[in-house]
Amino acid sequence: MNTKKSLIAALVIFLGLGMSSFKGDDRNFQIAKNLDLFNAIFKELDMFYVDTVDVEKMIQEGVQGMLSLTDPYTEYYPEEEVSSLKEMITGKYGGIGAAIRYYEAKDRIAVVEPTEGMPAAEAGVKAGDIILSVGGKEMVRGDMKPQEFSGKVSEALRGEPGTSFVLRVLRPLKNDSTVLEFKLTRKNIRTNPVPYYGLVRDSVGYIALTGFTDNCSKDFKKAFIELKQQGARSLIIDLRDNGGGSVGEAVDIINYFVPKGQEIVSMKGKLKQAQGSYKTQNEPIDTQIPLAVLVNGASASASEIVSGSLQDLDRAVIIGSRTYGKGLVQTTRNLPYNGTLKVTTSKYYIPSGRCIQAIDYAKKNADGSVARTPDSLTNVFHTVAGREVRDGGGIRPDIEIKEDKFPNIIFYLMNEDIIFDYATQYCWDHPTLASVDAFQLTDADYEDFKKLVKSRNFKYDRQSEKLLKTLKEMAEFEGYMEGASEEFKALEKKLNHNLDRDLDHFAKPIREYISQEIITRYFYQRGAVMERLKDDKDLEKAVEVLGNSAEYTRILSVPVAASAAK
Repeated sequence: MNTKKSLIAALVIFLGLGMSSFKGDDRNFQIAKNLDLFNAIFKELDMFYVDTVDVEKMIQEGVQGMLSLTDPYTEYYPEEEVSSLKEMITGKYGGIGAAIRYYEAKDRIAVVEPTEGMPAAEAGVKAGDIILSVGGKEMVRGDMKPQEFSGKVSEALRGEPGTSFVLRVLRPLKNDSTVLEFKLTRKNIRTNPVPYYGLVRDSVGYIALTGFTDNCSKDFKKAFIELKQQGARSLIIDLRDNGGGSVGEAVDIINYFVPKGQEIVSMKGKLKQAQGSYKTQNEPIDTQIPLAVLVNGASASASEIVSGSLQDLDRAVIIGSRTYGKGLVQTTRNLPYNGTLKVTTSKYYIPSGRCIQAIDYAKKNADGSVARTPDSLTNVFHTVAGREVRDGGGIRPDIEIKEDKFPNIIFYLMNEDIIFDYATQYCWDHPTLASVDAFQLTDADYEDFKKLVKSRNFKYDRQSEKLLKTLKEMAEFEGYMEGASEEFKALEKKLNHNLDRDLDHFAKPIREYISQEIITRYFYQRGAVMERLKDDKDLEKAVEVLGNSAEYTRILSVPVAASAAK
């Protein structure tokens, strides 16, 4: 009897272990099962579907569908696209140094911006030139989509440094066009992460940083030291529209202003190898110089590490609008057939302990969309001095300045190349400009621009008209139209499309975009930054704060009431 009980007990234990083991293997079983299903479905389609399936396209769509369930930063790069990933990480590529895009008026690819000091600019290639052929090969679109066409021309322009080719372009002139040829030799192109730095006031230094590419910290250091030598006693770091990049480069830049050994970023992920931290490794350059950091809604990732860490350490006043909120870290994994997977492996946390990720991609709405973390669900953290800061929604500036809204009309003026074409026309009439400071778009110039707009029979999508139409349809459907018809007529009259009125009403922002485009033709990105600084609310506030030591100290200190409460 005891033997029988022992056998039963052993069997129960065995079955229990078996069930436990099965549960532990359930995830592996589900993976194997679904991979088998995917493979089987594809084989059945390939064999029995009435038409021949596009193998590569079908599998690619499946991969993209799988990745769409993660986040926008987890991406697959097949072999032919790996070079673009490396360029994004390093900021380097082999080519001629010229931005290009599809130009609908000619159904060709146009040069939109040669890079200062690079082969295209040095040879005399200009923005507005229409690419006809590269190395003797005609660049025509055929049945390609515009984006595919741009990719084809871009690939033709790039290549091994030291290789040469002839670029044939059509240059639009005032009353005619002419075909030009340039012999260009490719070289290693590196995007300049510091397009401009200088003294914006007598003793206020300014550095624009557009990305955190490899070795950008060295470019930043050079600019900072030169500004100190020129007499800078305070510094503005402009991270607006900076989408981020290397975390290591961000930490190195922070290190110029904070002591050695300070932990800046910690990373927490599912796997042990995805965890770690970054500390400052070197002696700083200046731990006392007053700092202001400019940010906006397009400042992300490494930009948020810099601005957030300097805020957490009470080392800088942050000015502008709330940042994007990307607290996710990506690494690359090699795949078969020379592909690469860029995958999110962890989240990063800055000195106060907060993570600034604004969106939880694991939690999606019923329609598949995702939303930012609401302020009510964010948590309070504290800076070194004890100031309150929050997680879950990017970096909130110490001084918030509302961003100007982007008028709808500007999008269409740019999309239809009207601003681009006017800048080309302006360059016909003004072969040279003395300086950025001397440039001003006159009222007469703007009148010429308006004439160009009208000559194109320009029309654009006005959201107010679309919404009014929708409201009118809904009122008719619900039976309210009869009593509100007069009000609708009055509103339609007020919202009637009036191009003259819109060009005058939005003249200030339109003129700013025209001026940026024109200045870039003569002085490249350096000039574009200088032009933007002519009328810059964020910059003026930063100069004001840095010029008032008492105000600067007050912002970085704990309010008296909060201090007493502790």
